[in-house]
Amino acid sequence: MHALLFDGTLRLTRDYPQPALMAGEALIRPHLIGICNTDIEITRGYMHFHGVLGHEFVGTVVACADEAWIGKRVVGEINAACLRCTACQRGDFPHCPERTTLGIDRRDGVMAELFSLPISCLHEVPSSVDDDAAVFVEPLAAALEIVERCHIRPTERVAVVGDGKLGAMIVQVLRLTGCDLALIGRHPERWSLFQQQGIPCLAPADANAPYDVVVDCTGQASGLKTARAFVRPRGRLVLKSTYHGDSALNLSMLVVDEVELIGSRCGPFAAALRLLERRLIETQPLISARYALHDGIAAFAAATGQLKVLMAVA
Repeated sequence: MHALLFDGTLRLTRDYPQPALMAGEALIRPHLIGICNTDIEITRGYMHFHGVLGHEFVGTVVACADEAWIGKRVVGEINAACLRCTACQRGDFPHCPERTTLGIDRRDGVMAELFSLPISCLHEVPSSVDDDAAVFVEPLAAALEIVERCHIRPTERVAVVGDGKLGAMIVQVLRLTGCDLALIGRHPERWSLFQQQGIPCLAPADANAPYDVVVDCTGQASGLKTARAFVRPRGRLVLKSTYHGDSALNLSMLVVDEVELIGSRCGPFAAALRLLERRLIETQPLISARYALHDGIAAFAAATGQLKVLMAVA
């Protein structure tokens, strides 16, 4: 089958082996696949992953031991947990120490004509949510994890630093809390949607710091330094960026200013689907380009510096 993989070099192969149906898993044929900044970072060495890339998808179940799933349109959580360990027993599946992660860690991803995912990771997509919206469920769930991990008060001043793929989801989620919200970025050409939603959009030099809560979703070490500069003493800095390499953060000044660091990763899929079903999140204006899977190399080249680039599987 066609598959886009990274084995030290990003390449398209036409004869990748089809996955076998494993116990407790489903075989899924993707319709649409999103390119995430994490996918780009993997090609730069992040996580040292080799295999089929991709974790953002909407598709159809074509084989499954539980026949009730066959033919259903689904999205899927990316962490395949063991369901047996202490973490899993307390319901903390994304932090199962035995987990594999779709297209990121020891599990082939979705950038292929067929892939496998545990049944426990699947969520059926409501008929009112089309594929163009459903493919955004994974990054939207990641945005929702911020309010799962961090109480955003409606009286607080909040800044989202980074106007890229994930930032576009995060500002739309945080605006629903009623907080005094600003988007800080470097791409004014992307701001019209957020400005229409009443979200002030600013260049870093124009930001009215300090803020009570600052979210870093820049995807780069230099962005973390920028985000840190906007946090007030005893404020909170939420870290959403994953990238290859280390960051130089002055930890001593975090101590002096008593800044709370909050890591935030994967989030609730069911809640993300509800937001899309209720049309509280805009996705269509965020789609920059579309490619076929067999043009995946060109799609990756286009994805750097863009919002969402999608790939369709025929």
